[in-house]
Amino acid sequence: MIHHSDRGVQYCCNQYIDRLQAIKATISMTEDYKPTDNAIAERVNGIIKQEWLYRMKRPSDVVAARESLAGIIDFYNNRRPHRSNRDMLPPVRLREALTCV
Repeated sequence: MIHHSDRGVQYCCNQYIDRLQAIKATISMTEDYKPTDNAIAERVNGIIKQEWLYRMKRPSDVVAARESLAGIIDFYNNRRPHRSNRDMLPPVRLREALTCV
């Protein structure tokens, strides 16, 4: 697994780096702290926060958090229309919609 991030203080602290090393993740960081260097990831994270995380009840534990996030990611990738695609459905859902006509 590759963990890529900007150089935000939360990603540079020893405890976080130790945890990544414990799971044998390859650590990758942008050259300097510039969100524009990681624009796509910043955009996706912002959408997930605005559309779901800030509106939902806080999960009771890590398992519930993982389940919630898995559902959010599935919806984002497979069912949510995307502005970058003229608000069209993702390709899989578009194909399904067209074959049902």
